[in-house]
Amino acid sequence: MAHEHGANLSEEDKKAMMEQNINITRNLANIKYKIAVMSGKGGVGKSTVAVNLAQAFNAMGLKTALYDVDIHGPNVPKMLGIEDKQLSVKGNKLIPVETDDGILVASMAFLIESNASPIIWRGPQKTGAIKQLISDVAWSNVDVMIFDNPPGTGDEPLTVLQMIPDLDAAVMVTTPSSVSEEDVTKCVSMTRMLNIKNIGLVENMSYLECPHCDERINLFGESKGKDFAEAMDVDYLGDLPFRTSVSESADIEEVPIVKSKPESDAAKGFMKIAQEIKSKYMNKD
Repeated sequence: MAHEHGANLSEEDKKAMMEQNINITRNLANIKYKIAVMSGKGGVGKSTVAVNLAQAFNAMGLKTALYDVDIHGPNVPKMLGIEDKQLSVKGNKLIPVETDDGILVASMAFLIESNASPIIWRGPQKTGAIKQLISDVAWSNVDVMIFDNPPGTGDEPLTVLQMIPDLDAAVMVTTPSSVSEEDVTKCVSMTRMLNIKNIGLVENMSYLECPHCDERINLFGESKGKDFAEAMDVDYLGDLPFRTSVSESADIEEVPIVKSKPESDAAKGFMKIAQEIKSKYMNKD
């Protein structure tokens, strides 16, 4: 891993890197649409958005894959109720874990002994692991893959954006908070520096629906996602409520709310955002 940047590579290392790059290109060619879900700040519900968008696309009849890019806190398997599964091997390929309704999933969580085991890696090791999962996992005939990136502008999201030159869109997740908006602005700037043209914004925890009177309560201040998106010149994809059912669905029931409570306002919000993403960014012949 230490030779990732090309210094003093042996012929064997060069050959291995070339083969990996070929495998990455071949695997990515099997995925029609590639969407990165990102946030500048942790704690905004980014993984909840990624998991529910994957469930929404799946409900729309699209063959969907979800790649949990987070090395240090891979939560996607738990949120889908598949944390006890492992990647299997067939020939020289890893076979992704499949949910009971057909979503293909890859995550570092499938490769570590325990959720309590820390992964203490520096940048080149993390970059190598991300590339290896894309290279070695047998992705085939996937309509849309969601890349759930950890927050910030570090090694993991940077690797994904650089590795996928034909990324169809980056979806930013924010909350009605000035701190969140400042961090998302940095994230948007990074994607633009890497020539990602399609950028959308989702405002999560936009409001709380009172369970007694259905009144909207602005827990984190007045919703301003649409204005924020306009100011950054990115597409506004929609807002989502702060509801205990969203967190309960992800953390306790281990089923995305789009699947567990499809008639809820939150589930309908995710479906609407998925439709927006499809209409704006997924229009290849």
